[in-house]
Amino acid sequence: MILPIRIYGDPILTKPTQAVETVDEELRTLIDDMIETMYGASGLGLAAPQVGRSERLFVVDVSPLLEELEAEGLEHHGAVPPLPLDRPHVFINPEILESSEEEVEFEEGCLSIPGIREPVWRPERIRMRYMTPDMETREIEASGMLARVLQHEYDHLQGILFTDLISPFRQRMLRRRLREMARGNVQADYPIHIETPARR
Repeated sequence: MILPIRIYGDPILTKPTQAVETVDEELRTLIDDMIETMYGASGLGLAAPQVGRSERLFVVDVSPLLEELEAEGLEHHGAVPPLPLDRPHVFINPEILESSEEEVEFEEGCLSIPGIREPVWRPERIRMRYMTPDMETREIEASGMLARVLQHEYDHLQGILFTDLISPFRQRMLRRRLREMARGNVQADYPIHIETPARR
């Protein structure tokens, strides 16, 4: 089932999430719905707060970028141990253990902030520990675009949006657009949920 995506201004997007204790049928349904919602919105990732949930999990699928990544060299955009990049992956209770000192800048967008893209500096490589839907603990070292997507979704679980990471000047430039978005003046080509002040 495709779920409506929460939009900038919704309080849940700025609240830290809660650790998942068990993976039951309800959570598996949520995971399936999140993957379907991500595909329906043509996103590369989706975190639980973006669909109004407080569980500490996100889903990722960078397969739409495979041709681009192959052209640039997958060795610069992969993970150790290898993480197949042609399918969706689920990250439960993720934790970033290490981040490289080297940072790279790349333009990011977000399904919860439609129509806005800004350059964001992030570590080039990270090491992440997480759990699978089978509650198996794993660690990967990711680089390039995969590392960026993982960090973007991880931030959602911390209550951080990519607009929190851009320069103060760009934040000032976007202030009016974001304020209007929070008031409900926004359009997207996928189902959205707008938490306007009148509904709070």
